[in-house]
Amino acid sequence: MSISSRFAVGIHILSLINVDQGVTISSDYLAGSVNTNPVVIRRMMGMLKKAGLIEVRPGIAGIKLAKEPELITLFDVYKAVDVVQEKELFSIHENPHPDCTVGKHIQSTVEPLFIAAQLAMEKVLSNVTLLDVVEDIESKVALT
Repeated sequence: MSISSRFAVGIHILSLINVDQGVTISSDYLAGSVNTNPVVIRRMMGMLKKAGLIEVRPGIAGIKLAKEPELITLFDVYKAVDVVQEKELFSIHENPHPDCTVGKHIQSTVEPLFIAAQLAMEKVLSNVTLLDVVEDIESKVALT
């Protein structure tokens, strides 16, 4: 199992909006780039709008960033698209056998490790901005 692809799609949507400034961006346009159904994109756009990352007006084509790309972190995107609940990136099986030596203690042993790992990942995401992503994409385009 992996983190929901909504996170990567959210980054994709925001990056494309930033890169293609001046182009009228619609959910169909974004869906073509992501290679998915426009309904999926509209659902994602609702999440990004609710989080204050994009501006969308119903019935009018055109989406834009609500903030400068250097002010949007990947952690903002991660939170916006409901990838996981707070401190629940890793699941712990709920019913280990209570009479088993390992089963009795596994949850209390691994839970703090899982929480620390999630917090470390979230710290890394907080230090990367949409501008960093876009600049990396643009540097790769320049090489091709």
